Amino acid sequence: MNKSANDKILILSAKFGDGHKQVATAIFEAIEFTLPNVEPIILDVLEWLHPFLYPVSNYFYRRIIKKFPQVYSYLYKSTREKNSFSDKLNALLTVGMGSLLEIVEKINPTVVVSTYPFAASIMSKLKEQGLIDIPVVTIITDYTDHSFWIHPFTDQYIVGSNQVRDRLICLGVENYKINNTGIPICQKFLKQQSREVLASKYGLNSNQFTILVMGGGDGFIGKDLSNFQAFEDLTSQVQFIIICGRNKRLRKQIEEELKTSKHHFLVTGFSDSVNELMAISDLLISKPGGVTISEALAMELPLLIYNPLPGQEEDNADYLVNAGLAIKAENKMELISKIHHMLDDSIPLLSIRKKIRKYQTKSATFDALDVIVRAVELGREEQTVVV
Repeated sequence: MNKSANDKILILSAKFGDGHKQVATAIFEAIEFTLPNVEPIILDVLEWLHPFLYPVSNYFYRRIIKKFPQVYSYLYKSTREKNSFSDKLNALLTVGMGSLLEIVEKINPTVVVSTYPFAASIMSKLKEQGLIDIPVVTIITDYTDHSFWIHPFTDQYIVGSNQVRDRLICLGVENYKINNTGIPICQKFLKQQSREVLASKYGLNSNQFTILVMGGGDGFIGKDLSNFQAFEDLTSQVQFIIICGRNKRLRKQIEEELKTSKHHFLVTGFSDSVNELMAISDLLISKPGGVTISEALAMELPLLIYNPLPGQEEDNADYLVNAGLAIKAENKMELISKIHHMLDDSIPLLSIRKKIRKYQTKSATFDALDVIVRAVELGREEQTVVV
C-alpha cells in the first residue's frame, strides 16, 4: 500500500451484538501493527446516525430476542434472501445516508470497511448514486449469509468459510469479489499461554477438567439458574468458569446459587481476558456467535453449543456441527449426558481438536487486512486510468 501521511481507513461497526465491534477492533489493531502511517478510525454507525433512537432500538432488539425469539426467527428467515419485504426493511434500517456521507467526506478515508450489514448497505447506496468513489469492503461476521450483507456496489467481501463463499456466488456475487480469509479476531487469541501459570493466576487447578460457560443474560445463563443445578448430576468434580456479562445482579444470584455446589466455580462479570480463560479451559459452552466461534477455533477449544439464538446463530451451529468442529445439546438432559460422555472418554474432544487444527487459520486478521489494502491499491489504479 503506497501510504501517505493522510491515509485513513474508516471502519463502520455497531454494538448490536459484540461480534461486529470485536471484528472492527481486530482490524483496527492489525492496521496499527502493520501500517504505521495509516490511521484506523472506528465509527459506531448507529450511535452516530441515531444517538437518541439507538439505546431504545438496542433495548427492544434484545427484548425481542429473549422474549419473542420466534418473531426474530420469522424476520430473519423472511429476509434471508432478497425480496420486496427485505428491501423495505433494509430501507427502513438504513436511513441517514446524508449524515453518513458527511462524516465520510470529513474523514476522507482511502477505504471504508463495514462489519455491520446496514452500514454496508448505506455505503453501497452512496457509491451507486455516485456520491463517493472509494473502495468499500464488507466483512461478514457469521458463518452464514443473509441478504442484508449483500449489495451490488460492494467492492470486496471477506467471509469466514468456503460455504459462505459458495452461497454468495450462488446469489450472484462475482467470484473475484469474495475472499475466504476467516473471520478476523484480536491477536491476543493467537498467543500461546501457559495453562499452569494462568490457572495459578485465577485460583484454579490446572490438572482438573475445566468448562468455560459464556453467554451472559442472553445465552446459557439467562434467568434460568436451573441450568447450573443440572451440573450437580455430574458424577465427576469439574471446574467451571462462568462469564455472566455486565449484569451484576445476575452474577450475585449465580454466586449465591452455587455456594453449596460440589464443583468449583469461578464467576466473573464482563472480562477483557477471555483469551486467558479459554486457554485454561477444556470445553466451552456457549451460544455460537461468529466471533466467539472464531476465537475458540483459534485457541483449539472444543465448543458445546447450547441454546443458540434464532437466525444466524442457528445457521452457525449447523455449520459447525456438520463440519465436526463442535457438538450441540438440545436440552439440559442432553447437555449433561454429553458432558458425562466427554469426562468418561476423551476421544471425542481429541477428535474435535484435530479437526479444528486442520480447519482454523491463525492468519485470518492479516489476510483480511491484505484484502483491504489490495482494494485501496486497485481503486488508485482505476483512478489513475480514468485520469
